[in-house]
Amino acid sequence: MLKVAIIGAGAISNAHIEAYLTFPERCKIVAVSDIYVEKAQARIEDHQLDAHAVSDYRELLQQDLDIVSICTPPYTHAELAVAFLEAGVNVLVEKPMASSLEECDEMNEAAKKSGKLLSVVAQNRFKTPLMKLKSVLDSGLAGSIVHAQIDSHWWRGHCYYDLWWRGTWEKEGGGCTLNHAVHHIDALVWMMGRPAEVQAFMTNAAHDNAEVEDISIGIFRYGDGALAQVTSSVVHDGEEQQLIFQGTKARVSAPWRVAASTSKKNGFPESNKRLETELQQVYEALPEVVYEGHAGQIDNLLAAVEGNAPLLIDGDSGRQTLEVIVGIYKAASTKQLVSFPILPEDPFYSRSGMQANAIHFYEKTSSIANFAEQAITAGSDYKAQS
Repeated sequence: MLKVAIIGAGAISNAHIEAYLTFPERCKIVAVSDIYVEKAQARIEDHQLDAHAVSDYRELLQQDLDIVSICTPPYTHAELAVAFLEAGVNVLVEKPMASSLEECDEMNEAAKKSGKLLSVVAQNRFKTPLMKLKSVLDSGLAGSIVHAQIDSHWWRGHCYYDLWWRGTWEKEGGGCTLNHAVHHIDALVWMMGRPAEVQAFMTNAAHDNAEVEDISIGIFRYGDGALAQVTSSVVHDGEEQQLIFQGTKARVSAPWRVAASTSKKNGFPESNKRLETELQQVYEALPEVVYEGHAGQIDNLLAAVEGNAPLLIDGDSGRQTLEVIVGIYKAASTKQLVSFPILPEDPFYSRSGMQANAIHFYEKTSSIANFAEQAITAGSDYKAQS
């Protein structure tokens, strides 16, 4: 029975707790920590856990733990992850992995030295439509990808950035590009790899109580000439999210839709029904994910700790995603074309460098400790609407 502690009792901690509770024969939550200890106690009571609440995570470093889930603001991720890895505990850290590439490297080094596992939350990879889309792309039936369109559309009210740690480069580490589109940028990197270059723009259109952006657009070029565009936003009503991949032979997407064309004698298109049917059959034949979202990733983490499966999402994967996000911030802030990789001597490599060089749109004007309302939106299920 693996012993688990939850660090940070904010809204996202519910997803972790519920996921661990899916596997009661394999793990047990024994502690919840939060700087507001009453929040930790509330989580314990909400889920009827046989666990204790602590206000200082350092109280847990000497305890017999197997896994910690880090659900705190991004600026704390590196300190917490390194501390627990060095204490011999496996770590699952919420997205984004950290506030800077420098911190990612510190976390990965600690994992390497300790021999413990470090996993970064990317729960969308464990959703059936994205798993199937990845398999379809890997099959090659759609041909080589020439263009990707990633719409990471979310909506957040003005008061969203009143929470004490949100809306600043120091504590949140960025705006919607880092903290919302990270899901979709991770999927892009998973499916197409790291791009070669990025150009980008960003602005703050509707949240004058935040330093950070509320919409950005990044345009990527890959080494083989393929292009991709990512829109990251918290100003889009309806929160419509999609990933579209245009191959040399067909177009496929999540939510699932397939289209393929052949050329008429005058160059205009007509549907390639044979290929569309073949792709549809491949998609339908792929298995459903047994455990979706956080439960799927935690199932894999438990299996990896138990020695029964490889870890599917590690610290190197989390770093690759953050590097693409940092590239967007650098390109938008400097108005320059940015090439990957981003090296340690780059001003945007460190958290202090990011804070000093990224665009500051507004000053944060209010700060509250907690919201009474805990319900959140966690993104699309990527299932086609009937």
